[in-house]
Amino acid sequence: MNDLTAIILTYNEELHIARCLERILPFVREAYVVDCFSTDRTARICAGYGNVRVVPHEWPGNQALQFNWALDHIEVKTGWIIRLDADEYLLPGEGERLLAALDARREGETALSLSRARYFLGRRIRHGGTDMIPLVRVFRTGKGRSEVRAMDEHIVVTEGHVVETDVRFADDNLHSLAWWTQKHLRYAEREVAMLLEAENRGSAEGGSEAMRAKRRQKMWYARLPLFWRAFAYFAYRYFLRLGFLDGREGFLWHFLQGWWYRVMVDSLVCGAGREQSRASRGRGEE
Repeated sequence: MNDLTAIILTYNEELHIARCLERILPFVREAYVVDCFSTDRTARICAGYGNVRVVPHEWPGNQALQFNWALDHIEVKTGWIIRLDADEYLLPGEGERLLAALDARREGETALSLSRARYFLGRRIRHGGTDMIPLVRVFRTGKGRSEVRAMDEHIVVTEGHVVETDVRFADDNLHSLAWWTQKHLRYAEREVAMLLEAENRGSAEGGSEAMRAKRRQKMWYARLPLFWRAFAYFAYRYFLRLGFLDGREGFLWHFLQGWWYRVMVDSLVCGAGREQSRASRGRGEE
């Protein structure tokens, strides 16, 4: 019997949850869907699968807190856990490779990183540097937790070390472009807080080496001039990293996620600076 349990966080994921479950269930002993009281068909869809249990829990504020709550309250009976989002799934043939990777693990190897394949508007985005990003998604039960961050959270192991694999999973959201842009407007507010924190803290410690490298890049990016850095990031991805090879979808992905979104973040950073300056002047006039 497979020694792996899946934990999936959901809220109104009827568009994605069946695809996610059908790709992972052949390779896990059971799956727990931690649902934030969805108002659509998410829970009913899950009820159609024999080894899926829906665990309702109120949204605590971010995914990290929700996932850690699941780790603390679900009685996992397997030696390993895989964390997936509802719009993610294992690519064909990767489930067997994942089980083989687990069978090959030695003592002290407590987590695996999987490679994330990026899809946007139905197309695989292979160029531009955002495809095949290694992320820790599998870990020994009791040996990993999520960082508590507003977004861009990662699994960190509490002991042992991470083994990097080339097992692939897809990030493939099926919602409309309008939904995507509205979501990223909300993300922009969180990103501002994280950029300011990176500037003040100046540390990229903790987590896997891939995660630390990404955090160092973000700290370097945070020191660049506002607005110019957004254009430079887009140009780097789209031209130097050959993002243009992915056609119209590639252009939209790199423009929206690499430029438009970053300009929104910089606009909020600029606004926060003005408010802080006005507050300082107000205190000086008292």
